[in-house]
Amino acid sequence: MKTEKFLSGPLSEIKKISWPTRKETINYTITVILVSVAVALILGLFDLLYMFLMENYLI
Repeated sequence: MKTEKFLSGPLSEIKKISWPTRKETINYTITVILVSVAVALILGLFDLLYMFLMENYLI
């Protein structure tokens, strides 16, 4: 009896979740990939600039 009560709570909460549609999921995935690539490019450029400055002006 207690087990049924314990398991029925989470199951009823899962039914209340509004899951994203397939199109929304694809759009979110593409957005995450594009933002990740943009951040990687920006960090890579900062790294190159820092390396250039270190090699040519400080060492």
